[in-house]
Amino acid sequence: MKISVIIPIYNERENIDALYMQLHPVLRGLDASHEIVFVNDGSTDGSAAELDALAALDRAVKVVHLRRNYGQTAAMMAAIQYSSGEIIVPMDGDLQNDPQDIPRLIEKLEEGYDVVSGWRVTRTEGMDRRLPSRIANWMISKVSGVKLHDYGCTLKAYRRRFLENVRLYGEMHRFVPVYAAWEGGSVTEIPVVHHPRLHGRSKYGLGRAPRVLLDLLVIRFLARSLDRPIQFFGRAGLYSFALAFLAGSYALYLKLVEGVSFILTPLPVLVALLGLTGLMFVMMGLLAEIQSRVYFESQNKLPYAVRTTRNLLTVVDAA
Repeated sequence: MKISVIIPIYNERENIDALYMQLHPVLRGLDASHEIVFVNDGSTDGSAAELDALAALDRAVKVVHLRRNYGQTAAMMAAIQYSSGEIIVPMDGDLQNDPQDIPRLIEKLEEGYDVVSGWRVTRTEGMDRRLPSRIANWMISKVSGVKLHDYGCTLKAYRRRFLENVRLYGEMHRFVPVYAAWEGGSVTEIPVVHHPRLHGRSKYGLGRAPRVLLDLLVIRFLARSLDRPIQFFGRAGLYSFALAFLAGSYALYLKLVEGVSFILTPLPVLVALLGLTGLMFVMMGLLAEIQSRVYFESQNKLPYAVRTTRNLLTVVDAA
């Protein structure tokens, strides 16, 4: 299989047939083996029956029904695992992504890139959606080091080998380009079309902003400290110890120089609190170090990935 288009579906019954009718001729025009993998993420509006009807008409349509609504990230993970294409193209099921952009994504991918991300230059939502998105994209780019204008655009193209070891949890689907870049993949983006939603209700909103911020903390930790967590927690512990030392020094200054009894100030409590906080961070770092070693060694994981090798299979005659 050359191309897998993967589409999470949650209550998109009115859009499914129209999406297939747009997608089918585009994929046929690519002159490459392809499949469309729909993942029904616990829909309750009749989407399951629509998807089953499509699968009965077209063998290229694959359908995975999840037992309940697990969220877009879990549905995306299931779609990746049940797909078989060398190139994976995720897209939304709400008709806002344009299938006509898929050949352009693949063409860019075949220039030598490993990830091509869609960039909705002209978005159809109001400023209440666009402004938080711009802030989130800026923050993600800064923290991850992978600079993209539109992490929230589902329409992308990936080489499969950069997704095989990716495990997605929570709301991490938007960070897949970051994971691919960590595996050594080259990432770029191209402008894509963004249509207004015609049917159904958007599943996105400002309520996702706290989730993005929390996931960003996870990304930061995974990027910098997964194989050395003591550096992350230990640094915080040392900062706490330093603040405790400064607070203690100031308390002694008040006592010895100013003649003020520091007992009457909150400084003793502050010193004790900062000292205990620093100790807790150091202990957390040590526990995380143990867990990190269990994580890597129990699964025979390595803290590195090899792109290619030279002459390793060559037997050299010592003579």
